[in-house]
Amino acid sequence: MKIEVQSKKGLRTVLSVVVDKKTIQLKMDERLYELQKEVALKGFRPGKVPSSVIKSQFGKSIYGEVIDKVLRETSTKAISEKKLKVAGQPKIDLKQFGEGKDLNYELQIDCLPNIELKTLDKLKATGYKIKVEKKIIDKKLKEISDQNKQFEDRKDNDKAIVGDQITFDYSATVDGNKFEGSEGRGVQIELGKDLFLKGFDEQLVGVKKGDTKIVKSVLPANHPKKELANKKANFECQILNVKDAVKNKIDDKFAKMMGAKDITDLKFLIEKQISSQYSQALDAITKKEILDQIEKIHKVDLPKNLIDQEIELMTRNLKPEDKEKHKTNNEKIARSRIKLGLILNELGEKNNLKITDEEVNAEIQKQIKGMPGQEKLVLEYYQKNPSASQSLKGSLYEAKILELVKTKIKLNFVEIETTKAEKIISDFNKPNIDKNESIRTKSSDDIKQKPKKISKK
Repeated sequence: MKIEVQSKKGLRTVLSVVVDKKTIQLKMDERLYELQKEVALKGFRPGKVPSSVIKSQFGKSIYGEVIDKVLRETSTKAISEKKLKVAGQPKIDLKQFGEGKDLNYELQIDCLPNIELKTLDKLKATGYKIKVEKKIIDKKLKEISDQNKQFEDRKDNDKAIVGDQITFDYSATVDGNKFEGSEGRGVQIELGKDLFLKGFDEQLVGVKKGDTKIVKSVLPANHPKKELANKKANFECQILNVKDAVKNKIDDKFAKMMGAKDITDLKFLIEKQISSQYSQALDAITKKEILDQIEKIHKVDLPKNLIDQEIELMTRNLKPEDKEKHKTNNEKIARSRIKLGLILNELGEKNNLKITDEEVNAEIQKQIKGMPGQEKLVLEYYQKNPSASQSLKGSLYEAKILELVKTKIKLNFVEIETTKAEKIISDFNKPNIDKNESIRTKSSDDIKQKPKKISKK
């Protein structure tokens, strides 16, 4: 095999590759020998079909198969010998091929740029620590208490009011006819929450135990039976019981009912949860501040094919007119993402950062624990979607790089209350078409692709 650099301009290198006809013929003979054991033709015993007969019947397809294999093997070898860092998938342009001829082709390669990393010690950013006010914790405690109301049988037979719990049987009809699911037994609702059907609760205000009440409502648009969607229905409700809400006493007993050790522990858990929610949003702001500076201090030539791929990824679900309308801005965002991805990847490689399978599995287990009752669904999702695990690996890789960056810059932490945090987050989230919040950082394996599918021109 002969490899020559045909041209080199910017990040694009074109190699000329020649594979002599003897090598091609040897590959053909090897494939024909393999097929002799596999092909079954009428008039020949299994494994005894002459290679000449196989070639006469399947010669063109065999040659095409062999050439594809040779192209994959030799293009990979050519890239390796020339020590090229490939960005995306190379393109192959066949110049000469055919039985009895040398294989001659050009390999067009977009290469990754050489990135000169700048020192980060002059960069500054603000980190945030959240101070959760006592009134916020108390408000959350009350919400938890309200969401976990206890009910007791009403001693008198007064009319039901908002906040009471009603137990009832119902029989429903649409246009006077019964339908599947038209009857219910022992249904319990809390008046005022409007969780059964829209407007259903308010019609039960004022009922007493033993009453029969006709409630008119509209079936939901997503009803399992499409013919019943948005249909008006009459519910004949037999009121079985009316219960009073019992106000919870927020003490150690209530805290234990909520899974905490005592009321102090419950307040600590609430504070931790609220702090975590704000911290996630504020961390994204700190991240943006850091990435903007990293992008600004680096100059990087970008492979056009990676930019095109990113734009395609960003706009694949847009209408053609919307793609055209935001073409300039989409390209700007794509350039920013690719540039930052390459810089962060270089930082990761230079510092020998890696994400192990154990770290990915640990993160999956963390997600599973955070979704009680849905553990099986989460696990099956990652098992059935390898790309999801790969995406998770990329996110962990980026997070590890950013943690490294934070140790190298001047990161000033300030403590703020939730009201201040809300304003900062609100200002950050105001519509800004140029804002690039999502950086698709890739591992080197994602960027340096070998030819997966050879395209022939």
